[in-house]
Amino acid sequence: MPAPSLMSPMTERKFRRAAARRRNTPASRQRAVSAQARRPLSSAPLLPVPRRQRPLGPMSRRALRRLRGEQRGQEPLGPDALHFVLRDDDDAEEEGPKRGPGGRRPRDAGKEGVRVNNRFELIDVEDLEEGPVVNGERPDCLLADTVVSGSKRRSQSGSAATKKDGESNASGKLRRKKKKQKNKRSAAGAPENGLEDIDRILERIEDGSGSRPLGPPPLSSKKHVLYVEHRHLNPDTELKRYFGARAVLGEQRPRQRQRVYPKCTWLTTAKSTWPRYTKPGLSMRLLQSRKGLSCFAFEHNEEYQQTQLRFLSAVESMEPNNIVVLLQTSPYHVDSLLQLSDACRFQEDQEMARDLVERALYSMECAFHPLFSLTSGTCRLDYRRPENRSFYLALYKQMSFLEKRGCPRTALEYCKLILSLEPDEDPLCMLLLIDHLALRARNYEYLIRLFQEWEAHRNLSQLPNFAFSVPLAYFLLSQQADLPEQELTCAREKASLLLRQALTMFPGVLMPLLGYCSVRPDATVTCHHFFGPEAEISQPPALSQLVSLYLGRSHFLWKEPATISWLEETVREVLQAVDAGDPAVEACESRRKVLYQRAPRNIHRHVILSEIKEAVAALPPDVSSQPVLGFDPLPPVDTIYSYVRPERLSPVSHGNTIALFFRSLLPNYTMEGERPEDGGAEGLDHQQGLNRLMLAVRDMMANFHFHDLEAPREDHPEGDGEWD
Repeated sequence: MPAPSLMSPMTERKFRRAAARRRNTPASRQRAVSAQARRPLSSAPLLPVPRRQRPLGPMSRRALRRLRGEQRGQEPLGPDALHFVLRDDDDAEEEGPKRGPGGRRPRDAGKEGVRVNNRFELIDVEDLEEGPVVNGERPDCLLADTVVSGSKRRSQSGSAATKKDGESNASGKLRRKKKKQKNKRSAAGAPENGLEDIDRILERIEDGSGSRPLGPPPLSSKKHVLYVEHRHLNPDTELKRYFGARAVLGEQRPRQRQRVYPKCTWLTTAKSTWPRYTKPGLSMRLLQSRKGLSCFAFEHNEEYQQTQLRFLSAVESMEPNNIVVLLQTSPYHVDSLLQLSDACRFQEDQEMARDLVERALYSMECAFHPLFSLTSGTCRLDYRRPENRSFYLALYKQMSFLEKRGCPRTALEYCKLILSLEPDEDPLCMLLLIDHLALRARNYEYLIRLFQEWEAHRNLSQLPNFAFSVPLAYFLLSQQADLPEQELTCAREKASLLLRQALTMFPGVLMPLLGYCSVRPDATVTCHHFFGPEAEISQPPALSQLVSLYLGRSHFLWKEPATISWLEETVREVLQAVDAGDPAVEACESRRKVLYQRAPRNIHRHVILSEIKEAVAALPPDVSSQPVLGFDPLPPVDTIYSYVRPERLSPVSHGNTIALFFRSLLPNYTMEGERPEDGGAEGLDHQQGLNRLMLAVRDMMANFHFHDLEAPREDHPEGDGEWD
């Protein structure tokens, strides 16, 4: 009794019909005829029989060959076997199976290529070993020769059925081995060619003008000195090197899966605690492109302009809560975020201050123009436009937070980014800071390269920070043990030479530097007129400001014992040159008197942003007496305004003396009628204003505390006796 079928009757009928269609093909009938010719003793017909007479379990061709002990491809060639068309396997795969008009694949699809029972008979093993392969393909001429020789061998050998099974197996293994080696060579060559093409494309893109000729780039080509790398803008990249990826990203991974934000940014990572981002009305447009440089500018729409005017009114009120209220309605207003960040920083809330700055950067990066690039170094933003200043200040504040956080490499990348936005004018004077960040990040090669490339046209050696940081970079480079001995010696000699020049040009730096490092100098140095107190007193005020800025920021880099010993040796050499009457000493003295008469405005702006006490105290009176706004410190004199704030009555200019006095004591105090928008100036009720003034006086007098006047008599009884 036959076993019950596991398929339904309908499925079984479909299966049988498909098997019958596969057997009822010309190729199947040809193979059946060949098999019948090889079996003379068999009386059973091998031709396909009608569907109703077929057995239930047809045997596959592979199982039938194994049962008979035959090898694939040993059938005798039929009359039409030599009519074949060679086709490449890759082309056949790309073309895919051909389909008929009804979408079905024809029965003979894929079989009209090589009509040979064993297509490997066309290839000789010797040809595989000797024939060259070019880009993973064999030349056509060699392929034609191979086909001819193969056909000759086949005609001479007659039927392939006389070959032995051992020889067929050995040749099959060798062919498979050669084919694997060929595939490996082609797979290894493709990525190399692809990488070369990608490098060439990137070089042409970075060229700006696109005029770089095709071919491999020269070995001496380097990236631009202000080129910014995207991966170094992320502080997590630097923190991973210090603490590991698990410690840095352990808590961030589950949050990143849940957050959905409209845009991926490079400067900051949007946080789930931020308000939902909506376009605040900030955008960027391209002004002009000339000589490979592109000038951009931020723009404010009407809604953003109204928000900006309300922000200015909130700043004049001197009440941070007004800015908080403004951010509730406009959570991504940049100037409000920066101003509130300063208020949080003054209240020692560093985490909140940093979060607000990051939100401001995110808002501005979402408004970037599609052609604006952070890394190319060819995009410019004019600092004279008030809309662009917010981006400068946000980058500077973020850089300061990164430096305090212990990420000097990331802070250096932000410094290069700020400098690349306007390198000629340098509105925030980042050249006074970039050397410090390079030394802290131990990127000595970059500092040396910047000095070598910019010294000719920027005179970096005339700045005290570069004059002392570059020789320190050479000296620290000479302390590395992984360099050859010749390079170490050359770096040490270069460091000593540059330090001698720096001490000769700026002798007033030595004594304050030793004081910061808690080092007591030798009597010969203290009593010498070149390094004595006269050197510090006689230098111009602008130079004193630069020296105070450098020492207040970078003095701790000189505290290493090896550095102090090297400094001591160099000071002795300078004293010997001074005593010998070196003419370079007088030349440097005359140069100091001419060059450092007055510091430019960008240096004053940098000093205010740095908040270094020694440098701020050295500001000239005309700068220190000006009101400094946190969102726009020392704006340029030639500011380019795109829209003007409407005029309003100023209480300072129109108020009387008593009102001005109480305004100085109580910042929230305002008289009636000072704001025209609250009510017209006409019909002013002076009695109500006087009542409010009296209430303010009563509140002020209630907070006064009078001291006991008899207390001094107890402390000085003798003085009281003299007056009697």
